[in-house]
Amino acid sequence: MTIEEFSPGHFTTLTEMFLKLWPECVYEEEFENSRRIFNSPTETCFLAKTDNTFIGFIQMALRSDPVEGTSSSPVAYIEGLYVDPDFRHKGIGKKLVEPGEQWGIEMGCREIASDTEITNTDSIAFHTQIGFDQVNRIVCFRKDLKKQNQP
Repeated sequence: MTIEEFSPGHFTTLTEMFLKLWPECVYEEEFENSRRIFNSPTETCFLAKTDNTFIGFIQMALRSDPVEGTSSSPVAYIEGLYVDPDFRHKGIGKKLVEPGEQWGIEMGCREIASDTEITNTDSIAFHTQIGFDQVNRIVCFRKDLKKQNQP
């Protein structure tokens, strides 16, 4: 298995993997997102490949806004991490995080952070296994104010 840094030749491949991780998204929007990431000085992706088949990716970004549980800024942030189900539990996720950590160091970060859904026990276990500390658990709420003000 090899890890490749994101390049223009990966737009379609990365978009297809984005949709596997976030199936509610739209292809055209995610393709444009791939292009935006490539042209961004504060974001990047790394892709895992085996036998000429891409099997996973990590999307990294610099976050300067307050990041839960961190004490420095900017923070290297894992925006997305995906490994094809047939290749999970083989260390590929950890191998994808490694260049993300190195990228963060090169970008002047002292910390790396991530998040997951509170119900995603596989992701929580993965993060814990590779050395992340859980810093908070939250459930977020919203309320539509327009409905309150209608007669």
